[in-house]
Amino acid sequence: MGNSTEILFVLQRLNETVSSKHTYFILILVYVFTLVANLTLIVTIISEKTLHEPMLVFVCNLCVNGVLGASMFYPKILVDISSDLSVTSYEACLGQIFVLSIYLYCEFTTLAMMAYDRYIAICKPLNYHSIITPQKVMKFLVFTWLASICESVVVSALVARLPLCGFKIEKIYCTTWAVVKLSCVDTTINNIYGYILMVFHASQAVLIVISYIHIVRACVRSPKERSKFMQTCLPHLIALTNFFIALGFDLMYTRYGPTDRLQALRNFMSLDYLIVPPLLNPLIYGLRLNQIRRRIFRTCSKKIHTLK
Repeated sequence: MGNSTEILFVLQRLNETVSSKHTYFILILVYVFTLVANLTLIVTIISEKTLHEPMLVFVCNLCVNGVLGASMFYPKILVDISSDLSVTSYEACLGQIFVLSIYLYCEFTTLAMMAYDRYIAICKPLNYHSIITPQKVMKFLVFTWLASICESVVVSALVARLPLCGFKIEKIYCTTWAVVKLSCVDTTINNIYGYILMVFHASQAVLIVISYIHIVRACVRSPKERSKFMQTCLPHLIALTNFFIALGFDLMYTRYGPTDRLQALRNFMSLDYLIVPPLLNPLIYGLRLNQIRRRIFRTCSKKIHTLK
């Protein structure tokens, strides 16, 4: 099959588990709220100099990435749900793979950096400002985006080189492995690169686990640190847990699980890490962190007073 052939998304299984009309309406509301919440947090952190501390800069980066992921996912799936037949061009499918890969890699790397930041803040508070400097934060962010884009370019290029023998994707949206499985030729190179990425990001997961082992030990000994843990680390753990469980389940089941079982659960998990993090991050950080909450309320109060 040539690469210009349209690839068919199989959405019938999704429609078997939910009502299309209800899903369409809910997704529109969630998309609008996700954009508003993330953009509000981004504007608030950028415009207020007192909020330019490392942890909040990382939160801002999560929100920017959330807007990217949401804008890649929602418009296409809203069109698919409203249509009887969901199709997309080969080029559009590769584009979705490219943006989705950037979103996933950037999310993972940012969460790892936030775990390291919390480790330094709680376990080495006296050295925090000498270790986590504004220059290092900027380097972290540049590395995150450059690494994510480079990884995604290679992933997309390796997929684009494959001649395809099928046209149906057993997925709600385009993913790397869903397209690779349609290939007519050997995909060893794609698999090797996939394993390299898994090892690289697994090392980030190890960094996160080690950081939180030290954080928990420090918090057990100090009531003050327990309070700091509840305010900044607990939201981070919630975001981490949801992202890892949903992404891990989807990746493992897509590669190794049977395609004819637990379809509703597969659909939910494949949507979870695209819908929940961009929606959850501005809520758990924006509403729990006092600096951000006070700034948003103060801005809203000024706007209301001006309108009056």
